[in-house]
Amino acid sequence: MTNIFAVILAAGQGTRMKSKLYKVLHPVCGKPMVEHVVENIQTLDVDRIVTVVGHGAENVKEQLGAKSEYVLQEEQLGTAHAVIQAESILSSLEGTTLVVCGDTPLIQPETMKALFEHHNNEKAKATILTAVAGNPSGYGRVIRDANGQVAQIVEQKDATPEQQLVTEINTGTYCFDNKALFDALKLVNNENAQGEYYLPDVIEILQNQGEIVSAYTCPDFDETLGVNDRVALAQAEEIMRNRINEKHMRNGVTIINPMTTHISADAQIGRDTVIKPGTIIEGHTIIGEDCIIGPNSNIANSKIDDRTTVQNSVVTDSYIGEDTAVGPFAHLRPDTHLGNHVKIGNFVEVKKSTLGNDTKVSHLSYIGDAEVGNNVNIGCGSITVNYDGKNKFKTIIEDNVFVGCNSNLVAPVKLGAGSFIAAGSTITKEVPADALGIARSRQENKLDYAKKLK
Repeated sequence: MTNIFAVILAAGQGTRMKSKLYKVLHPVCGKPMVEHVVENIQTLDVDRIVTVVGHGAENVKEQLGAKSEYVLQEEQLGTAHAVIQAESILSSLEGTTLVVCGDTPLIQPETMKALFEHHNNEKAKATILTAVAGNPSGYGRVIRDANGQVAQIVEQKDATPEQQLVTEINTGTYCFDNKALFDALKLVNNENAQGEYYLPDVIEILQNQGEIVSAYTCPDFDETLGVNDRVALAQAEEIMRNRINEKHMRNGVTIINPMTTHISADAQIGRDTVIKPGTIIEGHTIIGEDCIIGPNSNIANSKIDDRTTVQNSVVTDSYIGEDTAVGPFAHLRPDTHLGNHVKIGNFVEVKKSTLGNDTKVSHLSYIGDAEVGNNVNIGCGSITVNYDGKNKFKTIIEDNVFVGCNSNLVAPVKLGAGSFIAAGSTITKEVPADALGIARSRQENKLDYAKKLK
């Protein structure tokens, strides 16, 4: 099998985005566009991926890391000029090279594979991925000859009025014989309206040399969408969101209202889980089977085991065990670990804490920097006082502890197994196992004093 290489064009500044963020790093369904492109290419078992960077080069390298090699296009002088920057890495190699733009996150691996197969079957030196556009304005037109073969690609600004009526467009994605590509690139000039070195000119050069140039038409125009501004970014988000939601629904997940449900491309969801409206699932979240998520919940980079409910709550970088209930209106902050059969109720916040099986924090409490055992009940309005203004301290609550309402546990502090904390206590010292901890002033009644206040 021939070697496969890929060149990703990601050097443009993206001025139409009107953003401080480099264009190809704008996220679509939670992941930067260029990362979608790279990961789709990786499914083809390519031998080498080279990303052409320019503006924001270091940020792109940081995002993609070892997934790609990099070359720098210091001046943006056109797409042909961008590709030739990879000459030092690829030009001497035998194989087929895919050239794709870093702002086309919707092209699916199956389409790329079909493009390669068509290229090989036609024994072409170059194959263009084309599409039929309802409104081709702004795209380069694919001009075919009387036999239906590709004659040339004409950019919008160079097209005649007749050519501008053509609806078959160049998507900017190509397959090339690698050596033929770099030989032809040396012959490209910038004699055009933009004064740039156009990659499509390679097509005409190869044709003039008598080489076979073919085209593969993408069956779905939406896949070829290039994101150049915020309007196209929103379109790409919608298309990918629908694609992701459909995948999960066909795999056995119920999504009550797909239009209001946003799921990242990397999320995994088990069968018979129900996602209610207004829910956002971000990052590498894993949700088990038979869960109920939402409505209006935000889950990010977390793992949720089977039969758990998360209602109207925010969960970030956390783990939730089986048969657990979170919410409504709870907030699980990073490094929270909940066991099985746990109850986290309304207006409870948990941070960097572990709660054991069958433990309940039912309402209006804050648990931070704590290690909580099994079968613990923490009453309403209780707080682990973990911060002295400079340092954080740990609270340890062993198994079978009962913490009465409105208690303050001033860390570092330990509550022994089976102990009982009286409501309204401020605990500053260790409470031994099976002891009652009480720390509040003795009640004193002032007879008839209320009359003076009236």
